[in-house]
Amino acid sequence: MMDSFGPAMSRGAPGGDDRVPCRGRAEPIRVLVVDDHVLFRRGLEIVLAQEADIEVVGEAGDGAEAVEKAADLLPDIVLMDVRMPRRGGIEACTSLKEVAPSARIIMLTISDEEADLYEAIKAGATGYLLKEISTDEVTAAIRAVADGQSQISPSMAAKLLTEFKSMIQRTDDRRLVPAPRLTHRELEVLKLVATGKNNRDIAKDLYISENTVKNHVRNILEKLQLHSRMEAVVYAMREKILDLGAG
Repeated sequence: MMDSFGPAMSRGAPGGDDRVPCRGRAEPIRVLVVDDHVLFRRGLEIVLAQEADIEVVGEAGDGAEAVEKAADLLPDIVLMDVRMPRRGGIEACTSLKEVAPSARIIMLTISDEEADLYEAIKAGATGYLLKEISTDEVTAAIRAVADGQSQISPSMAAKLLTEFKSMIQRTDDRRLVPAPRLTHRELEVLKLVATGKNNRDIAKDLYISENTVKNHVRNILEKLQLHSRMEAVVYAMREKILDLGAG
């Protein structure tokens, strides 16, 4: 689990003034690291300290402590494990949203269980990453989520799509409310979001700008009265607005 952080931890001291902050962001992304393993937290802190546009503002050993720290620190990103003593990460999501509404939550875990992934998204997480990923992928995910995108490890995204399809079968003809009317372009964007693509890739596929993609996603969320990209996909699959096909 820690091997992914080995190379980055051994690079030596940060580069200093030659490090360039994230484009368009004046202040560093404030991160709260939550994990019950002290060595893992320290490893993440060392890795993230080398990034000029990311600042670790605090750490916590479980979900309960995370809520307390988030209320005080108001981080931009909460990087949190799923399974921890006292209070797990998924259980803490709702309380975190209450005490720090602007914080976005990324689950960083060894759990590749579909149930944990689905429950995390329902609880408000906008990222779900497995601890096997590289340090570069962790920092890239922090920046992407801070920019309003969702991040899910590819293997978990495939499982999520499977869950979406089974959800269609379970709900069948049960439509609680009329589906809001999405434009043809909004449906195109939603289909690409459902495959796990980020704004940049969607823009390339549709030959439009990233800002246009962001506008479409915002409009989709407003129409569906939802709060995240992943919630929009879940809703769309449940209401049969979106069909990813049988393959």
